Amino acid sequence: MTTVPSVKPVPPVSEAEVLRDALGVLKDREQVAERLLVSSAKHSFDPDKELDWDAPFEEGKWFWTPELVSLYGTPLWRRMPEDQRIALSRHEAAALASLGIWFEIILMQLLVRHIYDKAATSAHVRYALTEIEDECRHSKMFARLISKGGTPYYPVSRLHRNLGRVFKTISTTPGSFTATLLGEEILDWMQRLTFPDERVQPLLRGVTRIHVVEEARHVRYAREELRRQMVTAPRWSREFTRITSGEFARIFSVAFINPDVYSNVGLDQREAVAQVRDSAHRRDIMQTGAKRLTDFLDDIGVLRGAGRRLWRSSGLL
Repeated sequence: MTTVPSVKPVPPVSEAEVLRDALGVLKDREQVAERLLVSSAKHSFDPDKELDWDAPFEEGKWFWTPELVSLYGTPLWRRMPEDQRIALSRHEAAALASLGIWFEIILMQLLVRHIYDKAATSAHVRYALTEIEDECRHSKMFARLISKGGTPYYPVSRLHRNLGRVFKTISTTPGSFTATLLGEEILDWMQRLTFPDERVQPLLRGVTRIHVVEEARHVRYAREELRRQMVTAPRWSREFTRITSGEFARIFSVAFINPDVYSNVGLDQREAVAQVRDSAHRRDIMQTGAKRLTDFLDDIGVLRGAGRRLWRSSGLL
């Protein structure tokens, strides 16, 4: 009688061992989320309690690192007195906070769409819900900062509001995470320069510190998921993502500065906008702020074809 050799069962291969991109093997989705949940439990903040909202602003201090103010280094900037420069930083900080609220409301909707048909008990979904909690607090924090600063709220233009409405409706999942990183990483780079800057108002430094700490987790979550999506999504979805992300980069780069800030501090709006557009320093700031992101997107295959041309026309690449 012939004996059949026993065959040892092949252990199941985990998703992390299967999925790989140009940056290497992808981490297990649940493990990433579990670590982020632990970090959230240790390092989350309530801005209403953490920050001293009643303290008056300090005389002569900036509301944003001066080198990041849009007109910095231009002929117009050189003609402006110091108090007008500081006033411009105050209004631009409010405009960026307003932009942040607009963007985070879009992001929260995109996250809800992402988890709609996923297991609610998974760590991946629980972390998405945790991030939505963070973004709610951030939006309220930004709104309170605008009110405290005594400036107007600076909504994006009607065109950009409508384009945002279209984008969040038609966006693919990888497109959503690309847009998430676009909105988070440039501001994160600027805030990392602002919160340790002792020339800046303590309240602004506190707001940016909280945002930097909590956004670091959001960036990690979005990067890991975008890598996964660019490996697993259908080809049409990846191609559509390249186009829509390039167009959103163009929208975002224009929306980054609200022209009304110039007239509200007594400047000629048309002259100011023209000088910002021609400013080599400003171009360098935006491209340097975006470089870590664009390098990453290039590595994982987002910046290709017509989408890459759109990114170039945005001025961020």
